Amino acid sequence: MSEHEIEDLPGVGPTTADKLRDAGYSTIEGIATASSADLAEAAEIGEATAKKMIKEARKMADIGGFRTGMQVFEERKNVRKLSTLVPELDELMGGGLETMSIIEFYGEFGSGKSQISHQMSVNAQLPEELGGLNGSVIYIDTENTFRPERVRQMVEGLEVDGEIPDAEEFLSHIHVAEAFTSDHQMLLVDSIRELASELRETDKPLRLIVVDSLMAHFRAEYAGRGTLSARQQKLNKYMYDLAKLAKESNAVVIVTNQVQSNPAVFFGDPTKPTGGNIVGHASKFRVYLRKSKGGKRVAKLVDSPDQPEGEAAFVVEMAGLKSI
Repeated sequence: MSEHEIEDLPGVGPTTADKLRDAGYSTIEGIATASSADLAEAAEIGEATAKKMIKEARKMADIGGFRTGMQVFEERKNVRKLSTLVPELDELMGGGLETMSIIEFYGEFGSGKSQISHQMSVNAQLPEELGGLNGSVIYIDTENTFRPERVRQMVEGLEVDGEIPDAEEFLSHIHVAEAFTSDHQMLLVDSIRELASELRETDKPLRLIVVDSLMAHFRAEYAGRGTLSARQQKLNKYMYDLAKLAKESNAVVIVTNQVQSNPAVFFGDPTKPTGGNIVGHASKFRVYLRKSKGGKRVAKLVDSPDQPEGEAAFVVEMAGLKSI
């Protein structure tokens, strides 16, 4: 991260700096990757001024130019892995869920999407030596599926240094917001940015963002082909904002997604995720979850920038996700 403060930008005085911080733009990198329209609205300045501010921020943060592959390799050393605590799943994902990335889990109801969301909300708080990220969690709930009781069960299913951790301590580091509409869901991005800025100064910085589920409101509010273009534009901005948050906070972003049946498929599994190419391109990892015999769940890695396709089986028990 840059050592500069936002006051170092030309034309940014204390008042403008306060407005930017209140809107969640607390770092040079955050301003450098912002859109001029969003920045102009946040700081109550003209768009031309916002463009100059972004240009200067990119110079300070050294963003926007070409880098060598070796430089990218060095930056990738900051990426961390969040363990599922299921060895087969971790191996499928190349060692765990990767920070600075959006990971999409999609499947039918009962396939384990919310169970994974709850489990990762617990695991993200564990120390790094135990596979966690020692951080806080933000949980965006669009279908009223978050259950603190389930978190408690999963915490009680852990054993850290021979002892069962305090479930209330884990719950205190999960920040839950219920989204009632797609517009509200998008507005919560600003709240996430503000809270991430506050958590950055604590011993539990933001390390996991969960959106469960991504498409529920978008599908309900934008029905029919006539509304598809407007929906996809909003969805594109939302995924872009989530990707920015993942990078700014070095956090894992998990989105769960619903599925639909493709009637054109006569052989094989006709199930496909909703959201179209917008969600597909924005998600760095796509995992298809399905139910199997004997209460098993199967996770299939469908897309990844650096891992081969594969499958891993697991079970969901009272104590959480476990190996078979």
